[in-house]
Amino acid sequence: MTIKEKYQKSVIPKLQEKFGYRNILQVPRVTKIVLNVGISSDSKDPKFLESVKETLRTISGQHPVPRGAKQSISNFKTRKGQIVGLTVTLRGSRMYHFLEKLIHLALPRVRDFRGLDAHTIDKSGNMTIGLRESIAFPEVKVGELDRQHGLEITIVNNAKTKEQGKELLALMGLPFKESRK
Repeated sequence: MTIKEKYQKSVIPKLQEKFGYRNILQVPRVTKIVLNVGISSDSKDPKFLESVKETLRTISGQHPVPRGAKQSISNFKTRKGQIVGLTVTLRGSRMYHFLEKLIHLALPRVRDFRGLDAHTIDKSGNMTIGLRESIAFPEVKVGELDRQHGLEITIVNNAKTKEQGKELLALMGLPFKESRK
């Protein structure tokens, strides 16, 4: 069963029961996933930028969009317009495919992984996951990368509260740590 089928067949009824939604359209859903890689300003190596682009393209299946600095900051050695990051926004079937790959393949491959921290969910129910290495994804080969880089994954949903967002993500299959009380 794909993650989209799981959402439609089991997650929607459970959320309706728990939060008392009368209409299926009231039930929160994942709307997009944003992948982001920040590039340090001291890395002026064009080969590294191309390597990061290729890694993001391989992981997501989409061409990454370069993000420029909005202003010049001398302490960070950045100039206005200088590329400081790459971003990919996934929606629809690519989003569900990536979410499935993240849950079933990438997170179990992360070294010393003990679950996601629920504190990374904001007040709207959106969650940001930071990975120190992009080699957790099976498409990325360790020998092909000249330098390691991190990856930030933001799962955006239309939940109204943090509790609804956490419940949605937990039912979708994201592994959370046991909370200590």
